[in-house]
Amino acid sequence: MHPLRLMPLAVLLAACTACGDKATLEVSDGTGANPRLPPPNKTLLPTVNVAPAKGWAEGGLPTATTGTQVKAFAEGLDHPRWLYLLPNGDVLVAESNAPASDGGFSLKGWIAGKVMEKAGARTPSADRITLLRDTDGDGVADLKTPFLENLHSPFGMALVGGDFYIANADALVRVPYQEGQTRIDATPQKVTDLPAGINHHWTKNVIASRDGTKLYVTVGSNSNVGENGLEMEQGRAAIWEVDRASGTKRLFASGLRNPNGLAWEPETGALWTAVNERDEIGSDLVPDYITSVKDGGFYGWPWSYYGQHVDERVEPANPDMVARALVPDYALGPHTASLGIAFGKGGALPDFQNGLFVGQHGSWNRRPHSGYKVIFVPFKDGKPNGEPVDVLTGFLDADGNAQGRPVDVMLDARGALLVTDDVGNKVWRVTSTAQ
Repeated sequence: MHPLRLMPLAVLLAACTACGDKATLEVSDGTGANPRLPPPNKTLLPTVNVAPAKGWAEGGLPTATTGTQVKAFAEGLDHPRWLYLLPNGDVLVAESNAPASDGGFSLKGWIAGKVMEKAGARTPSADRITLLRDTDGDGVADLKTPFLENLHSPFGMALVGGDFYIANADALVRVPYQEGQTRIDATPQKVTDLPAGINHHWTKNVIASRDGTKLYVTVGSNSNVGENGLEMEQGRAAIWEVDRASGTKRLFASGLRNPNGLAWEPETGALWTAVNERDEIGSDLVPDYITSVKDGGFYGWPWSYYGQHVDERVEPANPDMVARALVPDYALGPHTASLGIAFGKGGALPDFQNGLFVGQHGSWNRRPHSGYKVIFVPFKDGKPNGEPVDVLTGFLDADGNAQGRPVDVMLDARGALLVTDDVGNKVWRVTSTAQ
């Protein structure tokens, strides 16, 4: 055993905590179109403030905002992450976790692994997509069955015609699908490879263009700020455009440290994404964000953040790339780990029509915690407009333990909001109290 592995986790975490910092601003200060960005505060060791994964007590529920109610749509899942709605109303959920790392041993990586383990993010991957069906219309799935198994850390999903696409950690693959099918046993066929390797950020999402000719695939970075070498970042921190007919791909947008959620804005037709920004320069930096994605756009990573704010840790510097960096549309607060997004238009929640739902998985690099909730960002004329509204809270208990952690958000066939919870191992369903 490596000698460092004999060191108690508590000692390492205590050391990190002792050298960390505490936020001087509110999360709201780092939220909106013009977030406050204080000077970086790089400490000897990063701030580590983990919300230990506890799970929900029997009958426990998140807190739904006024005018809404919440109940479990499905329970007993294995680290549910991403959602997809099939045309017949069936709900698919990817039960998945990180693949084994190819990066070898490092002290920083080992500590990070232990931190994630404490947060409930180091269980073996189920490598499965499960089908959930509510046959009697009571808002609870009464059919839960394996839909597709033996995948490789699956995450995003997309259906175009009879082709069902899955974004695995290392490749975009495809299987045939017929409406109403509850299980697929066909062997997935590779469409295109996706950057893998160390897989610091393993989650890959996919969305189809409106006309079905293109697929857009997210690929996160292999590091925090390029510390594993920029040669390890080729094709990463980006969104790729894949041609369905040929399987060829091109970089659509880059400099996005860890893009996850993807959605088409209903008025303008623009592609939007949610991005997790960098860590380890203080509890107040850097805000995660949502932004419309410009074809050919560069968003700063690793050389700068939130536009052209230079990150001095990155060597060599690259002023030319910094000068190209676009400013994101809307900040979501530092270290909130904002993941899934879904526009509310056409849903069954009357107060949440014009805007974007965001699942915030929650912080580990901020004191006090941030995220651990689902919010709604109001939109007007295709752009964010106003302060975010809390939709689902209560994922942290009074002692700072994580009863649950929101991941993805999606409207179901009846317009209710579904939310995956990878600590509670549930899918929550939020409806109007008027229903």
